[in-house]
Amino acid sequence: MGPTVAIMQPYFLPYAGYFRLISGSDTFVVYDCVQFPRRGWAHRNKLRDANGVEQWLTLPLKPAPQDVRIDELEFAEDAAAELERRLRPFGLDRASGAAAALLADARNVQGRPVDYIVRLLETTCGLLDVPWNVVRSSSLELPASLRGQDRILEICRRLGAGRYINAPGGRDLYDPATFAAAGVRLQFLPPFDGAPGSILQRLLDDPPERVRAELYGWRPQD
Repeated sequence: MGPTVAIMQPYFLPYAGYFRLISGSDTFVVYDCVQFPRRGWAHRNKLRDANGVEQWLTLPLKPAPQDVRIDELEFAEDAAAELERRLRPFGLDRASGAAAALLADARNVQGRPVDYIVRLLETTCGLLDVPWNVVRSSSLELPASLRGQDRILEICRRLGAGRYINAPGGRDLYDPATFAAAGVRLQFLPPFDGAPGSILQRLLDDPPERVRAELYGWRPQD
């Protein structure tokens, strides 16, 4: 069987369950060549504020057309200062250890938003001791005519995938028979039992060893 591939849009400081896809795949594809989902998790997440109430933390982005791709997004001119202002209500001065390291990297606003978000994913993997073997879909120059499942299958074909793993919420998006006909075994992760909050919140609350154990409590079966 060929390598195991996982594909996911880049999320800003995502929940710990996101990293199961990275830990369980031989190659993780950052799906950045698709339209930016304005109500999604690519540019925002939730943290608990100083009063323990969950609030949105949103990246300061430059206004863009409705059909802008994730890899085309840009930061606002004053993004670093604005992000610092948006961080203040969360009382993050208490951060230490892995949380402090991730927060320091989050404050280092450079490049395009996708570069920044992928860098934070890599930093998190380093803190959790998760191997980092990542490809961006934008580097594959996929035909614009390919959509949905066909686009995913083309990525699998180019990477020689024998298995494609996906989050449990993707069951309604993909047809196992179509994947099997293409020589790819389709599998879904079991529901995630850990806390649903941002990985930064998790590292504020728990040691990285505990979070890491949640990522490796499952394995795709041959």
